[in-house]
Amino acid sequence: MNKTFKALTIAGSDSGGGAGIQADLKTFQELGVYGMSALTAITAQNTLGVQGVYPLPIEAVQQQIRSIGEDMGTDVVKTGMLFSSEIIQVVAEQIKHYQWQNVVVDPVMIAKGGASLLQSQAVVALKKYLLPLATIITPNIPEAEVLTGMTIITLEDRQEAAKHLQHLGAAYVVIKGGHDEGETDVIDLLYDGQGFTYFTGKRVNTKNTHGTGCTFASAIAAQLAKGMHIKDAVKTSKAFIQAAIENQIEVGHGNGPTNHWAYRKRS
Repeated sequence: MNKTFKALTIAGSDSGGGAGIQADLKTFQELGVYGMSALTAITAQNTLGVQGVYPLPIEAVQQQIRSIGEDMGTDVVKTGMLFSSEIIQVVAEQIKHYQWQNVVVDPVMIAKGGASLLQSQAVVALKKYLLPLATIITPNIPEAEVLTGMTIITLEDRQEAAKHLQHLGAAYVVIKGGHDEGETDVIDLLYDGQGFTYFTGKRVNTKNTHGTGCTFASAIAAQLAKGMHIKDAVKTSKAFIQAAIENQIEVGHGNGPTNHWAYRKRS
């Protein structure tokens, strides 16, 4: 019998299906990994923005993770929107308790429409409790600025920010280049503590990029669950999200979602 690879996402729900838990599970499925979830919050959300955020009780988050840990286990943990410092601490405690080694941290802070998805005091908890457990952290440029206190404009700035985040405990750091809109290509930078690797893709002129961060991090998680090396996992994830953006689907009237099945149809 073939091994079933498993991935646990700990994140918020996106009622519009483009980001959050929904995007994570779609990505796991597309890459041949069995997806499980622990919800941290429920959002009322569509392509036009976030209409409401409703965090779950701490006990509910904790028990969901325990239910997975006590029975099914997981090959990788991917975290997304964690909302509060209390939830971050509980998630970190459970990861340590079950000694889960592959941990992908997507530091979700702001929705596409500008709504805050992480309380300000939670940034401190994220750096203190979760980053030391991270196999890889996957911030975009604005998130990296918040985490480091830096202003990031040039590629050299991104290199310095990656070093800073690695010093906080993450084994690997990838800083995505999607917000660097001055470039014709999107360059994602991976730092392994020794040197940098760059992953380049053509910039696509589209507003349908909702959930790209969640999807990219989940693709990395899926590949790590299958035992892929981190650089190869990031390379595959770059190809996955590039296909998802290039092969657009039209859903809603605002910032639409990416096409999660595009990579499978292309490959």
